[in-house]
Amino acid sequence: MKQSKLTLFIFLALVLGVVTGYLYNVNVINEYNDKIIASETRIKAIDTRVVQLKDTTVAEFGTLKAERAAMVKERKDADTTREDKLVGFSILSDIFLRLIKMIVAPLVFTTLVVGVAKVGDIGAVGRIGGKTMLWFLSATLVSLLLGMLLVNFFRPGETMHLSLPDSHLSTGIQKTALSLRDFISHVVPKSFVEAMANNEILQIVVFALFFGVATGAIGEKGEVVIKAMDAIAHVILKITGYVMYVAPLAVFGAITAVIARQGLGILSTYAIFIGEFYFSLIVLWLVILLAGIVVLGKRALTLLNRIKDAMLVAFSTSTSEAAYPRILMELERFGCNNKIVSFVLPLGYSFNLDGSMMYMTFASLFLAQSYGIHLAFGQQLSMLLVLMLTSKGIAGVPRASLVVIAGTIAMFNIPEAGLALLIGIDPLLDMGRSATNVLGNAMATAVVSKWEGELKN
Repeated sequence: MKQSKLTLFIFLALVLGVVTGYLYNVNVINEYNDKIIASETRIKAIDTRVVQLKDTTVAEFGTLKAERAAMVKERKDADTTREDKLVGFSILSDIFLRLIKMIVAPLVFTTLVVGVAKVGDIGAVGRIGGKTMLWFLSATLVSLLLGMLLVNFFRPGETMHLSLPDSHLSTGIQKTALSLRDFISHVVPKSFVEAMANNEILQIVVFALFFGVATGAIGEKGEVVIKAMDAIAHVILKITGYVMYVAPLAVFGAITAVIARQGLGILSTYAIFIGEFYFSLIVLWLVILLAGIVVLGKRALTLLNRIKDAMLVAFSTSTSEAAYPRILMELERFGCNNKIVSFVLPLGYSFNLDGSMMYMTFASLFLAQSYGIHLAFGQQLSMLLVLMLTSKGIAGVPRASLVVIAGTIAMFNIPEAGLALLIGIDPLLDMGRSATNVLGNAMATAVVSKWEGELKN
């Protein structure tokens, strides 16, 4: 009863947020949006004129530079004022996300230590880990391939008819390159305390694996640690129940802020791209569910019904991390052994982001199409493999998908400035990606539980 009430409240908050956001956009935010658009248009015109000038010593050059600086300041002032006007709404989701972040790191650590210690010997850990990574890599490859096939089928870049930004303009996104050093720094912790403080889930997982194996290896003395960790995990899950009461308010605040900032106009401008991407996500959902049904039978649909609240929270707040504690509880109620859940789910948050994977190929090839750049099938497969490698271990980075895309498209001579096409609608696309990530991780955990014979009926 409580669960159905929460779902209803979250859905109502979602609808109310859209209505409130639209009204607030029209009556309050629109004037600042107009100022920002006018400033950006003038800046582009000035940049074009500056490029055309052969002689930088002429008086016109100095005048244009001064005007550009004034326009940049005007745009920044309007943007700052707009954000100040939205702070009342965004603070609602900020509080919820901070409370969730407060819970996630200790929950991952305590549950994973208990899970690994209960699994027992290192051979069993390796066996479960092998099955988990087999599913994760298969799901990642399918998501990337599906994104590539559907973007080639729809070809949304060719139908956008948008004027692309000048190639010398900065997008403000720092691109990431394929670096082994960067990957290792995201995986191996130099300090457990630092990893906990920064919510570096993958580093916490690594330390918890060592801690759990060592706890299991010391026998009876380790029983005290396991019981303590298990008790702490249950306390944190109780806190999660309290935090979830705030979820509808967080959903309302997050949706209101997005719609108020972007306006419903953004939906019509990018309707084709958004519609085709969400259709692609639905196809991916069906593939994940079909794979789940092959292993779990009809229970895969029961699992989907159980995690709908968690998916709604992830969708509304644009972060799958917000749903982590809820999925953990629902998977155990579904019948998954807590040692499997505690082991597989944290790994999934770094290695199994199905929605994000699809978006990376979809968005990268969309930019190539927008610029009229033809990529042969072999080049597209190369891009897919690069994305598969560069995307691992950066889940905690803000706008992680855009960061990875920025680094990858540069390797294929696609202008980075094209990312300006995606920045405005990225929050709307991030909602669908986050909900899909939740479904993918929940299904992966249930499947591994079934393979290990640890799924109760």
